[in-house]
Amino acid sequence: MTDLFTNTRRWADAAAWRRDVVTLHAEGPVHRIEADGFDPFWAVIDHALVFDIERRHAEFANAPEAVLSKRSRIEAKKARGAEVRSLISMDSPDHRKYRRLTADWFKPSSLQGMGSRLDELNADALAKLEQLDGRCDFATDIALDYPLQVILRLLGLPQTDFGQMLKLTQEMFGAADPDHQRRDVDPAATVLDFMAYFRNLVADRRANPRDDLASVIANGLIDGEPLPDREAMSYYILIATAGHDTTSAAIAVGLQQLAENPDQLALLQARPHLLPNAVEEMIRIASPTRSFMRTALVDTHIGGQPIAAGDWILLSYPGANHDPSVFTDPLRFDIERPNADRHLAFGFGIHHCLGAPLTRMELHSLFGALVPRLASLELDGEVRTSESVFVGGPKALPIRYMLR
Repeated sequence: MTDLFTNTRRWADAAAWRRDVVTLHAEGPVHRIEADGFDPFWAVIDHALVFDIERRHAEFANAPEAVLSKRSRIEAKKARGAEVRSLISMDSPDHRKYRRLTADWFKPSSLQGMGSRLDELNADALAKLEQLDGRCDFATDIALDYPLQVILRLLGLPQTDFGQMLKLTQEMFGAADPDHQRRDVDPAATVLDFMAYFRNLVADRRANPRDDLASVIANGLIDGEPLPDREAMSYYILIATAGHDTTSAAIAVGLQQLAENPDQLALLQARPHLLPNAVEEMIRIASPTRSFMRTALVDTHIGGQPIAAGDWILLSYPGANHDPSVFTDPLRFDIERPNADRHLAFGFGIHHCLGAPLTRMELHSLFGALVPRLASLELDGEVRTSESVFVGGPKALPIRYMLR
């Protein structure tokens, strides 16, 4: 059961993974994991404990490794100069300084200008569904495109770069996925390709600044100095990948849940004011960021388990979001769930996801346009999920539908 956290193939069937983690809750909130190729770590699946660790950032650090990975991959990236140092791997005081650089861009008030672009994307999505004539793979035909178009607009990237950004994002998060991994299986290659792309972008935006997020990062100052090369490249990589892949996963899982639960789709159509809560429930079920790592800085306890300084801790967000002590019948998709917004899919505390308002805005907008148009919706084949221990969602979501 504890290979849930290290065996990427377990994620090929996300529904089975969720069932298994609910069962694991009965065995305890904290589990020691020792798997071939990985440094040993403690997996925390309890909602209250994940929440508590997120708050205790002075005792649990993101550095040196914030993402679960095999030791060989970590060492290969380090040897090639392909280590990413973004907000997710920073601690105070650097984290606070770097987060402040772009924080205003992700405030709800700042994102209102994105509304017209979302309206365009909604129209494009519905037009595409009309053209596909009742059958499509929603994951690849709709969910992948929508948030990446938003990120291109936010960063000010040209439409011609869509394919390259999509390919690199899938390779980064799908390093172990047979459909997405690079054929050269070089652990550092994707990061180096991203860095080469964004290095050219920095040079352009410093010479020709624009009103876009790419220019903010290129011309930003930390302690009065321009961002170091690695930190600047890492900032772009974080926004381009996490801002795209996590949202596309939430969109796909949301549509899947509506297809599998026609009573909930009918309820949402009859009571559209439930949409904000429905979006929270979609995000809870999806939990696209599957884990982050923390390193204990002091000897302490987690759920009664002694933890030594230096121990590696895995925070399981889908585990916490399917905690039966918090979410009654956690496997059930319930758009009226009274505490759906208590999910931890965006983390908590100083590392709360910077793009959470944008993700919510995208889901509200797309489902607000799509749900009223659905006369019927059902699955039309096997749903397959990306095989990754870090970030992922459905990579195949065949559906059959009719539009009003």
